[in-house]
Amino acid sequence: MRPCPVCGTLVGESDEFCGNCGSYLGWSQQQQQPTAEESTVDEPAPVQPARPVAPRPVRSTQVTEAPVDGVPCPNCGTTNPPDRRYCRKCATPLTEAAQAAPPRRRGWWSRRRDGSGRLARALVLLAVVLALAVAGFLLQPLGVRLFQDVLDKTSQAVPVHPSGERASAESPGHPAAAAVDGATNRYWGAPGKDAWIEFTFDHPFRLLSLIINTGASTTPNEFAAQARPTQFDVLVTGSDGTVTTVPAPLADRPGPQTVQTGISDVVRIRLVVRAVAGFAPGKEVALGEVEFFQRS
Repeated sequence: MRPCPVCGTLVGESDEFCGNCGSYLGWSQQQQQPTAEESTVDEPAPVQPARPVAPRPVRSTQVTEAPVDGVPCPNCGTTNPPDRRYCRKCATPLTEAAQAAPPRRRGWWSRRRDGSGRLARALVLLAVVLALAVAGFLLQPLGVRLFQDVLDKTSQAVPVHPSGERASAESPGHPAAAAVDGATNRYWGAPGKDAWIEFTFDHPFRLLSLIINTGASTTPNEFAAQARPTQFDVLVTGSDGTVTTVPAPLADRPGPQTVQTGISDVVRIRLVVRAVAGFAPGKEVALGEVEFFQRS
């Protein structure tokens, strides 16, 4: 580096003009003319011959300037550091040229890479959409079930009455109709396990729960007069023919017992006796009353 002879700013060895004031730097590199005193040459005088001496080698260090990365000169194309105001080769002002410099044209590889990036983003977006569609398809039954459960908990349960009833068998004086006549001192009499009683409905509805009274009566001293069912399989048939089985274990005690279901589009319900308590010869299995509840 060397100073500018006009303003003193440090400039590169190969710069021809000052980057600060634009002064030409070539004048400072020229040799100064020798003065009259320096040009005086002594008259030659005789000397003794001597052995010739070989000239000593002179080492020179080549200074390589670091490559300059900056705005090209609009006049000569020389690249200049960003802080220069004038071109270091032709002294053209660089301030306006730096602001109006056109953007560099990108290579084909950059354009191809951008295209690949857009394609990758499109593929990722498509994969996300497909994943959401598959998840929605798989989780749709769960979502519908959760929605129905919320409605069940926020709605009021109201009784729904069957339009018909029938049974696999019934004892004399204790028909299937006695299980839904609203009286707990009358009952359907079944011969034993695996007997069933079935109820049909004239319109599909969402079955929230059943209330079952077992035994011959709710009165404690009459409750144990007959055998009592302690396990039912509740077979619920929908309007599309789908059958859902709900196990219904019951305690051997008088009084109502609730069985939660939460099944939609119900048109038929069958209760199958699977376990019995207090069964003995001469006794029958007594189902006192069954009530059904739907969502309001």
